[in-house]
Amino acid sequence: MKTLLDEESIRQVVEQVIRALPKNGTPPAPAIQSSSAGSSCGCGGACSSRSNALGVFEDADEACAAAHDAYLQLKEKGVEARSKVVEIVKTLCTKNAKEWGIYEFEETKIGRLEHKIEKLEIVKLVPGVEWLRPDARSGDHGITMEEYTPFGVVGAITPVTHSVPTLSGNIINIVAAGNSVVFNPHPGGAKSAAKAIRVYNEAIERETGIKNLVCCVEKPSLESFNSICQNEHVRLMAITGGPAVVEAAMKSGKRSICAGPGNPPVLVDVSANIAKAAQDIIAGGAYDNNLLCIGEKQVFVVESVFDRFIREFEKAGAARMNDAQLERLTGEVFTYKQDGGGCSHPVLNRELVGMDAAKIAQRAGLSVAANTPMIYAITDAENPFVVEEQMMPVMPIVKVRDVHEGVRLAKLSEHNYKHSAMIHSHDVNSMTEMARALDCTVFVKNGPSVAGLGLGGEGYLSYSIATTTGEGITTPSTFTRKRRCVMVDNLRIY
Repeated sequence: MKTLLDEESIRQVVEQVIRALPKNGTPPAPAIQSSSAGSSCGCGGACSSRSNALGVFEDADEACAAAHDAYLQLKEKGVEARSKVVEIVKTLCTKNAKEWGIYEFEETKIGRLEHKIEKLEIVKLVPGVEWLRPDARSGDHGITMEEYTPFGVVGAITPVTHSVPTLSGNIINIVAAGNSVVFNPHPGGAKSAAKAIRVYNEAIERETGIKNLVCCVEKPSLESFNSICQNEHVRLMAITGGPAVVEAAMKSGKRSICAGPGNPPVLVDVSANIAKAAQDIIAGGAYDNNLLCIGEKQVFVVESVFDRFIREFEKAGAARMNDAQLERLTGEVFTYKQDGGGCSHPVLNRELVGMDAAKIAQRAGLSVAANTPMIYAITDAENPFVVEEQMMPVMPIVKVRDVHEGVRLAKLSEHNYKHSAMIHSHDVNSMTEMARALDCTVFVKNGPSVAGLGLGGEGYLSYSIATTTGEGITTPSTFTRKRRCVMVDNLRIY
């Protein structure tokens, strides 16, 4: 994937955004007028507060109440209003991609700026109301129609890795389905989320008259997450995050759509286009410094083409660590602690997540050019970089005897998450063996991982891939109830 930005364009946008920021770096909040306790509606001023909030609230329960009010408005205004909201989100996401990408990059300090911007520019690929097609049957005893209908208020959790892109894609899916939404964003990306939500709500209210259709907690916490889970208005949870938040949502008592962890392996066999495989693995695994959940995390290469692959990998831009440098970096990236059974397991140093390859290389004692997309090392299959999802542009490469061993070790490294996997091969038997063995939600053949989301491959985009609960790459229908309407012995017109 190629970004349309050059260095001068990025510099100019950065200067514009920095000039617009207040000195403390916090996005300006809209003024919320204080209201008297004697409001005519008897709410103690809550309605006035909601009307000025532009979707950003201090209190989770107030956010949920505002979202419920907005859902009722959307329900009355129908599919046309949903379509308008989808159009608004896609248009604003494209228009503000540079500014919001820079803002999120400055807030989170992870990933690559050009990819932060590009992830917003491609939100237009997320499907909207056109995805929802009713199913109708006609027969001797009348007609039956099944339609996709909304739940009401959806509670959503977004990750720090793609705060505004995930939020924006979720809004399109959720509102296209007829719902409103309350976000509890990751605290590390909360300012970026609030900034986008205010802009979206201002345009949505202006164009449709609906207030607070998209809500969030301004300062999210575990307490606000629990409040959203327990709120009576929230009928469905949508989780994009790590194992801990997925587990908490599954225990909430609400139906949850969960995009859980992954550790996507890649297999390269003797029939592969080796040069293209090397280029594709870097294109996917180095994208946004490997923050994508589908990004290539470890590579298994059949020994007969191993040396050729290594040459092509370096030719494509990867820099190699020797054994001593790998050992040093392993000590920087992982610490070890005992689990409940007394066994030791690696724990990731979050400070290095999404860091540039050149900076990570310095931790290993390796000096590389600043624009180096990826560093790598030759390892065994038990190395922590192979078995742990590390979300860094660091690629462990394992030599295997044949496809069968490669598939077996790839499956072990993926931990049965059933998330994503890639293969570079022109042997249909190899492709089939790996597809059946790993049973993943996304399986890409002969392309970079991002092709699995429609970027260089056919298909549609979503930044939420519901692997844990089985819905797969989310669409508007993911956030609907299916309802059946039957007319007996009538309305059949033939």
